[in-house]
Amino acid sequence: MSTRIAREAEFATHDGESLFYRHWPATGARCRGAVVLLHRGHEHSARVAHLVDELDLPEFAFFAWDARGHGRSPGARGYSPSAAASVRDLQTFVEHIRDTHGIAIEDIAVIGQSVGAVLAATWAHDYAPPIRCLVLASPAFHIKLYVPFARPGLRLMHKLRGLFYVNSYVKPKFLTHDPERIASYAADPLITRPIAVNMLLDLHDTAQRIVADAAAITVPTQLLISGADWVVHRGPQDRFFERLGSARKERIVLPGFYHDTLGERDRAQALAPLRAFVLREFDAPSPRVSLADADRRGAFHDEYAALGKPPANPFARAYWAITRAGLKAGGALSDGIALGLRLGFDSGSTLDYVYRNQAQGRFGIGRLIDRTYLD
Repeated sequence: MSTRIAREAEFATHDGESLFYRHWPATGARCRGAVVLLHRGHEHSARVAHLVDELDLPEFAFFAWDARGHGRSPGARGYSPSAAASVRDLQTFVEHIRDTHGIAIEDIAVIGQSVGAVLAATWAHDYAPPIRCLVLASPAFHIKLYVPFARPGLRLMHKLRGLFYVNSYVKPKFLTHDPERIASYAADPLITRPIAVNMLLDLHDTAQRIVADAAAITVPTQLLISGADWVVHRGPQDRFFERLGSARKERIVLPGFYHDTLGERDRAQALAPLRAFVLREFDAPSPRVSLADADRRGAFHDEYAALGKPPANPFARAYWAITRAGLKAGGALSDGIALGLRLGFDSGSTLDYVYRNQAQGRFGIGRLIDRTYLD
């Protein structure tokens, strides 16, 4: 626990639910900004409270929530309507910190661990918040489910049975080498061992999307990887880092560390570089990444160029060629398809055309093709 005195409060999230959080005001001569702590899955804000003192950042306020369905926040234990709903909760939380505590989003650092790190990375991707920096500790991009075909089986059962809950198989001795953390985890009545199947699957799908499109994340990011993690796979963490679009990014591998990176026995090895990273971004902020020339160079241009090349697989190549020829032929008759071919099917002009919803084309067949395209 922290020796700083925490204030307990609630904030109203996007759907009217009131979520619990802790606030540790800055104790220094001035408040330079805020650090938002996002706990692991199954846990709650008290499990990250030790970081408030151990990071030794007196000029920063700290905030930590109990995520929806966790700790002292309401809702069925381990349940959220979706990963997107939880990410939107985070957006609402940061807006609450800005509006209630007067701390600009540009002066906020976010530290997330495990599932909290997945939510933080997804938020950075989907909402593009102008935060000062992001720290991800052992992000749960791909949880190790040791039962063969576990995810396909869970998807099938979810379709057949609807909502049900899956209990965590992880024992605290596989999370950390710290005996105090092991004992407190085992005795904590607020630990939430179940997770709703929809969240387990949605977090996995969301994580795959974020890893694949990590180039869209440009905020300065530090990635802390536990070298002996029993809970999550390392491969997606490395791929995420390699694809990151951040101008300043760090990857630190901690040999022998279990999954609870920031609660490990030797966590000082993780906290020292974490603290240095946060302070550096406040002392000498990294320049924001410009996307003004993203259509000509960089990850997005490379993705665009790759989509214009035929696949290597002969069957996929044939399908690609037929589809391309069909679009070209349709564009000779349909005004909507012609517009998409000329300016892009995801362009603003195409969106305007779809919203007008008025089929246009050459001859009757052209309007019929355009009607099918619009529908």
